[in-house]
Amino acid sequence: MKDVLAIILGGGRGTRLFPLTKVRSKPAVPIGGKFRLIDIPISNCLHWGIKKIFVLTQFNTASLHKHISGTYKFDGFSKGFLQILAAQQTIENTNWYEGTADAVRKNLSYIKGRDVKYVVILSGDQLFRINLKEVIEFHKENNSEITIASKPIKREEAEEFGMLKISEDKKILDFFEKPKDLSIVDSLFNKDEIVGETGGLNYLASMGIYIFNKDVLVDALEKSEHEDFGKQIIPESIKTKRVFSYVFNDYWEDIGTIKSFFEANLDFASVVPKFNFYDEDAPIYTNARFLPGSKVKHCIINQTLISDGSILEGSEITDSVIGIRSIVRSGSTLNRVVMMGADYFEKKDEKSTKLGIGHGCIIKNTILDKNVRIGNNVIIDYQGKEQTVDKGKYHIVDGIVIIPKGIMIPDNTKIM
Repeated sequence: MKDVLAIILGGGRGTRLFPLTKVRSKPAVPIGGKFRLIDIPISNCLHWGIKKIFVLTQFNTASLHKHISGTYKFDGFSKGFLQILAAQQTIENTNWYEGTADAVRKNLSYIKGRDVKYVVILSGDQLFRINLKEVIEFHKENNSEITIASKPIKREEAEEFGMLKISEDKKILDFFEKPKDLSIVDSLFNKDEIVGETGGLNYLASMGIYIFNKDVLVDALEKSEHEDFGKQIIPESIKTKRVFSYVFNDYWEDIGTIKSFFEANLDFASVVPKFNFYDEDAPIYTNARFLPGSKVKHCIINQTLISDGSILEGSEITDSVIGIRSIVRSGSTLNRVVMMGADYFEKKDEKSTKLGIGHGCIIKNTILDKNVRIGNNVIIDYQGKEQTVDKGKYHIVDGIVIIPKGIMIPDNTKIM
């Protein structure tokens, strides 16, 4: 895989994940108690021998840059690298990234300067484990110029993805980016194609994972001003290039909304989660924090993931994810809570409302971002009809309550 370069797109605003993206970029959002979204694509690259990696960033980049620079350090004697390419104004171009293709175009000089034959383009905000070596071999065996990884989905999911139609030999015949007209989606269904009709997953969605021959990528971007791969570059390339689809049938989740983020996190606490962090042969890498083990005293805990450095006392926790350095005090009940924890251990003489969750709280269907302070006897159990609410100190999205990073919720507050 020495002739492969990976480009991870991490520059989007992540508006659908607001307020989790209020002070950080989308790939920097914490998941699974101790990881960040960006750890997934980087780990996938490293497992399959891809050690030439660019990460393109643009919005709220400070925490993402800090995480990457503090986590991924390559051997100085190897030719591998992980380089952050932040959006920048130059003499040639004073604009920021305007789309996925535009972001790559603005960094073509770096790409052309690398001695590689293939370029893998990945998203920085997806959950997946894919054998990238196998995808590259598929690309080579089919003499493909562009390969798109795709996944079978249901018809009702089609509006969220780029949809494609393939022949029996997996050559892409047609492609539409997030079609709103379902008659177009139906036209993409081919009973003779490889997908079949098992379980009603009869339609192929683009996973946003692309493999380009380097010269094809450079040519496509230099000869057009198109800003987006899915909407413009891919549909036009199908007409003149050999474009194939690698069909992926395992778990893949686009963390595009608060609801998908919330449900994916809660699933990590399942006995057999859809996305498995417990793979000794292919671990997900992240920042080594050297935290102490967690302490649990007089608690009832069921189907819950507890991260390092936490202290749980006299509480009842069910179907939840407890992040690093989390504090849950006595008498509190948590049900379906994603608690991201804290960036530091608090000194005794700091604030009256301490980091973490106070005494006697009831918290359900809630995301607690990092460094939040929940006072005593707080109830968060939203049962209202409004699915979207912005109250400053808390937000409700898809019926899920989010307490943003660093917010303090006073004693006896009720969010119901």
